[in-house]
Amino acid sequence: MQSNCFKKAKIMVKKHLKLVLSIAGLFFIFFFGLLLLFTALIGGDGLSFGDKVAVVEIEGVITESNSINKQIKEYGERKDVKAVVVRIDSPGGGVGPSQEIYRELKKISVEKRVVASMGSVAASGGYYVAAAADKIIANPGTITGSIGVIMEFANVEDLLKKIGLKGYVIKSGEYKDIGSPLRNMKEDEKRLIQGVIDDVHEQFINIVAENRKLDIGTVKKLADGRIFSGSQARDMKLVDELGNFQDAIDAAASLANIKGKPFVIYPEKRGVSLWDIVFGDAAGQVLKKLKANYDLMYLFPYSIHSK
Repeated sequence: MQSNCFKKAKIMVKKHLKLVLSIAGLFFIFFFGLLLLFTALIGGDGLSFGDKVAVVEIEGVITESNSINKQIKEYGERKDVKAVVVRIDSPGGGVGPSQEIYRELKKISVEKRVVASMGSVAASGGYYVAAAADKIIANPGTITGSIGVIMEFANVEDLLKKIGLKGYVIKSGEYKDIGSPLRNMKEDEKRLIQGVIDDVHEQFINIVAENRKLDIGTVKKLADGRIFSGSQARDMKLVDELGNFQDAIDAAASLANIKGKPFVIYPEKRGVSLWDIVFGDAAGQVLKKLKANYDLMYLFPYSIHSK
């Protein structure tokens, strides 16, 4: 008798358990479906359906390339990302970082369409990066161009004399202290540095001529460091079209044959913590920005802002 009751109870428990699991499963499917629908409607990342346009933002002086290239590489590996819009609001920066970002964009341009969107300023290194794009779109008043190279030095020799200080340098070779702030630069040293700058400048000119399909001679006439408005740059074929950021998104979608309104992926905004400032990447970035001398720069030194 007890055995039969136990069996009946066991069967009832199993039935109730199955019922509970079934209901839980239905709720899970229901809410998961709502989540998918909501994400798709707002065009968010990750769970959203359809082909996507990804945005890479380059803001301020270009001092490093790792964080930006990481984003570019991730987008390049995603099959759902069909186009990338590089939003540039930068006066340029270091030659090395600018060239590294350009190269990474050229790598993904083999399979993705790349569009450059110029903000208030996209000059020098900012323009170098933009040259990697299939299409460049600027505002009429964007400050761009400044195709050139600059390297700045300071000489504090006279100042040290006034305050009674004298510096000493011990070096392994004749040119090891070239650009030292403790003495005047010799003529042969100026020629040596000029040779390096001319070579890097020539690299810039070749990149512009190759990507914009312009004659080398034409680019050289424009590559004396002068700046252009977006409207002027379009007339000189340094820019393809005039338009804003949304126009660049639409152009990227069109180039990638994305039907309808594209889903847009924006880079994650990462806050800076006290730990980062003291121990992490932020401290390194501060040091990089403080370090100016002895860096070759694709940099337009003065930003123009309208208020």
